[in-house]
Amino acid sequence: MFSRHYRKVKAIFGLTDSLLTSLAFVAAYQTRSQLNSQQPFHWVFYIDFRVAVLLLLVSLVAWLALGYWFNIYEKLDSAHPPVVLRDTFRQCFLGVICLVVAEYLLRLDLSRVFVALFGIYAWILLCLFRINAARVIGAVRKQFGTAHFVMVVGSNQRARHLGEALERSSDYSIRLVGFLDEEPGQVHLSRTYEQYPLSGLPELLRAQVIDEIIFAVDSQRLLGLEDVFLLCDEEGVRTRVAVDFFPHVNSEVYLDSLGNFPLLTFSAAPHDEIRLLAKRITDVVLAGAALVLLLPFMLLIMLLIRLTSPGPAIFRQQRCGLNGRRFTFYKFRSMRDNAEELKASLLILNDKSTAFKIANDPRMTPVGRFLRKFSIDEWPQFWNVVKGEMSLVGPRPAVPEEVERYQRWQRRRLRMRPGLTCLWILAGRDALDFETWMKMDMQYIDNWSLALDWKIILGTIPRMLTGKGAH
Repeated sequence: MFSRHYRKVKAIFGLTDSLLTSLAFVAAYQTRSQLNSQQPFHWVFYIDFRVAVLLLLVSLVAWLALGYWFNIYEKLDSAHPPVVLRDTFRQCFLGVICLVVAEYLLRLDLSRVFVALFGIYAWILLCLFRINAARVIGAVRKQFGTAHFVMVVGSNQRARHLGEALERSSDYSIRLVGFLDEEPGQVHLSRTYEQYPLSGLPELLRAQVIDEIIFAVDSQRLLGLEDVFLLCDEEGVRTRVAVDFFPHVNSEVYLDSLGNFPLLTFSAAPHDEIRLLAKRITDVVLAGAALVLLLPFMLLIMLLIRLTSPGPAIFRQQRCGLNGRRFTFYKFRSMRDNAEELKASLLILNDKSTAFKIANDPRMTPVGRFLRKFSIDEWPQFWNVVKGEMSLVGPRPAVPEEVERYQRWQRRRLRMRPGLTCLWILAGRDALDFETWMKMDMQYIDNWSLALDWKIILGTIPRMLTGKGAH
């Protein structure tokens, strides 16, 4: 289906969650109120209306945020009952915890029975809807409006695949009318469609309802179709072009403009300025807070490093940042002061194909080994984050010598601001090979979202506390 229809379905699921969660809240309140006069409920349970509204709003925000966090709305109309039961239980359980936290912060005294009933009722109502979501959403889809009639220009394999995709979207009121090409004929998919000649398009637009025309032709043919585009523009018919000029390019394609010049843009890294700004604000707030909170401990660590081994407490090194920009990278010194001079003699012990990494590195100091195990040596990089040279989450910054040895496909990791933590830290940290590091960095770039950043941040904390996977 078209992305706008998909967004409508997700919005419907979110609205349904809001309504059912509100119903569960009211039902739990009414049930608990009915128990006021019964044993062992010897005290009257009552919530002020304004407080109740505030708690309900907190609950709705928590439930919706958790639904998007766990990608529940991505699969509701096709999920199996065991998956629905599991995901809904997790959403409701964590939602109740959020409510309890709000109760603590607001200094309220809610009935534990009410809170438990709220979670149980929400789980039951949401499960009942979600297990039947495929049937329910089928009925709702009919309310999206009148059918949307689409034609495809072209009869090549690409056009046929596009036609099949339109057929699969029929539940969303999208109707494939037929195909247009140089010669008349027929196109056989799940059913047979007429292929009309392009020269007859003016008459066709007058005789049939056509809301949209999608061009799925070779790039060489587009220039010759200028009159067809002009005709559609004059008739007010929406047109789209299936962009496959470079079929092996995996970049996201979108239209931008520079003044009056429209630009078809291929982006191989995240480009949404609003979400990237939100990521940057999160980086500054969290990194700044971490520096303030950790400052006394950092001063003690610096003193400990200076007392136990000669050399500076802070290690500085040139690293490659966003798009290859060089910056000074900071960390607590965990090795002997002449570690860089000894590197050449230890190359034979390197256990990575491109990066330099040695298990039980002999250059490590006793204090440094402890700092490295729990990633305490990385704390000074919060300053790199505040300066904008790094992010909290992103591919780990590499030294220039490593970047020079990258294969071409590996250089794409430079298109994302480097981070304190990354996806492969959750998957095994130093135990993974270099190739896996690179592939997981590409996976992060291709699937980046603010929710993914938070998942990595929250998943990194237990890794750091336990020291799991560190050499």
